[in-house]
Amino acid sequence: MKSISCFILILLINIPIAFSQNHYGKKGMVASASTYASQAGLEIMKDGGNAVDASIATAFTLAVTWPFAGNIGGGGFMVIHTGEGNITTFDFREKAPLASTQNMFLDEEGNLKPGSNHNSALAIGVPGTVAGLYDAHQKYGKISWEKLLERAVQLAEYGFPLPKSLANDFFYFAENPDQFPEIQSFIKRDGKLVRFGEFWKQPALAETLKKIQKEGKSAFYEGEMAKVLVDYIQSQGGITTLEDLEKYEAIERKPIHSTFNNYDLYGMPLPSSGGIAVTQMMNMWGQLDATPKMGSVQYYHTLAEIMRKAFRDRAQYLGDTDFVEIPDLERLLSKNYASDLLKEIDFEQAGKSDSTDIQLFSEGRETTHLSVMDETGMAVSMTTTLEQGYGVKMQSSELGFLLNNEMGDFNAVPGETNNSGQIGTPANTIEPGKRMLSSMSPFIVMKNNQPFLVIGSPGGRTIINTVFQTILATTVYDYPMNQAIEAPKIHHQWLPDRIVYEEYKMAPEILESLEYMGHELQMRSFLGRLMGIKFIAETGYMEGAADSGSPDGGVAFY
Repeated sequence: MKSISCFILILLINIPIAFSQNHYGKKGMVASASTYASQAGLEIMKDGGNAVDASIATAFTLAVTWPFAGNIGGGGFMVIHTGEGNITTFDFREKAPLASTQNMFLDEEGNLKPGSNHNSALAIGVPGTVAGLYDAHQKYGKISWEKLLERAVQLAEYGFPLPKSLANDFFYFAENPDQFPEIQSFIKRDGKLVRFGEFWKQPALAETLKKIQKEGKSAFYEGEMAKVLVDYIQSQGGITTLEDLEKYEAIERKPIHSTFNNYDLYGMPLPSSGGIAVTQMMNMWGQLDATPKMGSVQYYHTLAEIMRKAFRDRAQYLGDTDFVEIPDLERLLSKNYASDLLKEIDFEQAGKSDSTDIQLFSEGRETTHLSVMDETGMAVSMTTTLEQGYGVKMQSSELGFLLNNEMGDFNAVPGETNNSGQIGTPANTIEPGKRMLSSMSPFIVMKNNQPFLVIGSPGGRTIINTVFQTILATTVYDYPMNQAIEAPKIHHQWLPDRIVYEEYKMAPEILESLEYMGHELQMRSFLGRLMGIKFIAETGYMEGAADSGSPDGGVAFY
């Protein structure tokens, strides 16, 4: 094992890390939001680990080097191709504490208390990341658990140069201590702000990771660490208990499987809505009378109308199936149903979304995704989150990791839906122990019984549409990985009734034509930060790329 100083020097000078360009490897590849994390995962494969091992090492390293969304205080989803033709998934989504109530974020008049479901300790869901990673390793990992955390421990203990992206955020938090009091000890050492280029050491997190390294998930969910965590959350007004931690379980679930042309698509089942929504949209696209030219007005109009239909169903039907019975799920996933939805689309002008039909909730955009493939064909697509950037911006200084604010992903105001995008449908209302609905959409696309595409993205509800368009770009339009990632993307989510598009990426005449068709438009700086790996069967090479919008992201390969 290389020393930490050697590891950092290699990263800074001479490792094969790709930024918004294609790079190629035959033996292993990792794409993530942190160059340190990608290299940590690659090291594991070089040391004899498989793709699952590498994904776990990458995820733990992200908790150290990309605290914006990498975490052990949040949750996520993982899709795995075992290399033997079998596809499985792990659901380690956060859960509502057992003391949760449906109206916990409402005042006496039934109105949402501003910020309560995102910016208070009540917003903290029971974390699932450690349980999910541990359980996946126990069943599908190859090398020792202890080895997988070595690099994360070293980076936390000895530090690494703080990148500009994190330094900018740290400066903002430091300038607003009254608004973010609980994150001050996270961004400062000896009372001084850690600045760009300075070595950022996290001794408390290093000790936490060492305990998890030695004892596995029990270190997190039982014993002294659990007590410290619960005491801290409750001291801030939260309701998480030791019982919540002790009862938390990650779940291995059967994936959502669909077919598109000569491809097999595998995504997450509920409480991830991505698997179902992407399947519905691919089913609709596959039955178009004619395939529109990529980048044309008709292309974007068709995308928007297909997205509108899928997001309407998402809002109306979807939630945690451990608590809610989803009527006619098989029908929702069928090609016949997709054909019926297509018949409702006007291909000449924009449709209309009515808030009297459906309602939506606010979902943070700050998840993180990693894609991994090894030489045996084992592949992992994993998306994890704290919900918003840096989660609830709270941490126990004894433990050193940030906590999520995932309770904000529930429908906070039951029964209330409006045109601004608030949703209150019953399927995703708060219940004790329930997992909140998510848009995280890790996908593995297979062709001829081997992985063709490993893809995912952060972005809140935009994740679903970003992943959908990237799958289209690779399977229909035969784009290379980097071009599929960088291609202009749009987003429509039923309500608000508008197309969101990426700044500087669409021609003015395209935008004017969409407005002429009746679409309301809204510009955003970016939609998603994709991390993808494509396998080129003809050459036997993996082709990987990291979104240029990811400030510290990269692809490591050999």
